[in-house]
Amino acid sequence: MRVWYRLEADTDSLYALWRHVFIRLGERFMPCEAVVGLEVHAQLNTRTKIFCGCPVRFNVAANSHTCPVCLGLPGSLPVLNREAVACAVKAALAVKCRLNHESRFVRKHYFYPDLPRGYQISQLDHPLAENGFLDIETRHSGMKRIGISRIHLEDDAARLVHASSTTTTDEAWYSYVDYNRAGVPLIEIVSGTDMRSADDAGSYLRTLHAILRYLDVCDGNMELGSFRCDANVSIRPDSASPLGVRVEIKNMNSFRHVEHAIGFEINRQMELVENGNAVAQETRQWDQDRGATVSIRNKEADHDYRFYSDPDLAPLILSSDWAEDISKQLPELPMARRLRFIGTYGLSAYGADILTRSRRVADYFEETVALGGDPVNVSNWIMGEIMPALEDERDISTCAVTPEHLAQLLDLIEQGEISGKIAKQVFEEMLSTRQFPAFIISKNKSLQLLDASEVAAEVENVLEQYPSEVGRYRSGKKKLLSFFVGQVMKATGGRAHPGLVNELLRRELDD
Repeated sequence: MRVWYRLEADTDSLYALWRHVFIRLGERFMPCEAVVGLEVHAQLNTRTKIFCGCPVRFNVAANSHTCPVCLGLPGSLPVLNREAVACAVKAALAVKCRLNHESRFVRKHYFYPDLPRGYQISQLDHPLAENGFLDIETRHSGMKRIGISRIHLEDDAARLVHASSTTTTDEAWYSYVDYNRAGVPLIEIVSGTDMRSADDAGSYLRTLHAILRYLDVCDGNMELGSFRCDANVSIRPDSASPLGVRVEIKNMNSFRHVEHAIGFEINRQMELVENGNAVAQETRQWDQDRGATVSIRNKEADHDYRFYSDPDLAPLILSSDWAEDISKQLPELPMARRLRFIGTYGLSAYGADILTRSRRVADYFEETVALGGDPVNVSNWIMGEIMPALEDERDISTCAVTPEHLAQLLDLIEQGEISGKIAKQVFEEMLSTRQFPAFIISKNKSLQLLDASEVAAEVENVLEQYPSEVGRYRSGKKKLLSFFVGQVMKATGGRAHPGLVNELLRRELDD
């Protein structure tokens, strides 16, 4: 296995150390730098397609949401969806892009069964937005700024459905086309060449994914392809050298796949160069089963697509007033919110990160705290009880346990009305019945606390059961108090007030 490192310093001692490492591995030392750029395609959360009125729906009958425009039939004319433009503008503003007052649509020609017109409507020299950036936090390099070269609008292709490879009939030789996805609005977000590793790429993608979901411009569903990525990878001897030959890795829809594919491709290119071979400009794809990128075709150049302005679409003129109105709708973004949760609520960095990955979860947390919940307790309950009970964190807005329910439950614990163990039982019933905790406790006597006399009787029983431990406690082993507390709570099924148990035990043991 080949392991590659980038030399970060040029001191003689460090150089000698790294050289020794590579010699021990049987490798010839060769300092170099990887350069990674990403092209992210995000499907926009619009009700209809980008150039026609067909609804955007998934998991419906094949070819049930189509019309002459999205099927590319002769004589049909596209009409731009205002809602799609608004979504794209929000995304551009969130990553600090400069909005262009005028942008233009072009036809990008290539022939494939999923492209009904024989061309894609996209933007080239005059995109919607340019020159932005995204600050990311990497695992190994800390904070880093990644440039955003451009954001442009385009329409999606149809979906190919391939017959099963296990089919023994003639159908095994056919693929079917579902045009429901043809014309779904996309934005393509093209990064600069500022990433130097698979770790940088993974951090960039996760940060961008969270922002688009916060804005509600993309649902971020990677399994369905709503958020997918192409990676461009090259290597060069050092940061002062020109960029190397670029290899594109197409259509990855998993953070882990992107990281693995980029890591493999960097090593593959380095090995080629080390052995005196040239890196070919080509398009590859990630084969998860083989754990490798595999070549699928030579990489097209811009002239292969025969770009030219779309004569059916006028230039998109973006007014400054409308852009200003959209900017006022932007929410607080994940990184800023995470820092505020740490500073304002005293949460750990880990807890703040978990809670702010989803805007709905962060909103749920703040609503509960506003109702009087202790921030740290609220955070622990959301992460420990509520989120594990959800199939998807985006469902928290429809969770049976509302912020009002959770705040009341935590208040009952704080006031000593129920123990932590009883609270867990109440919570389970809240999930299934949608009832307030106080009502659940009042109707169920098994969830109510024992009175003082009942608790005192259980304390006496426990002390009688463990005479040797009582003697050890009285001889100075004061830590045994927690043992007695646990035994009383166990005997009462958690229905004893912990404070009362401690008080009664100390009274009996310290006399």
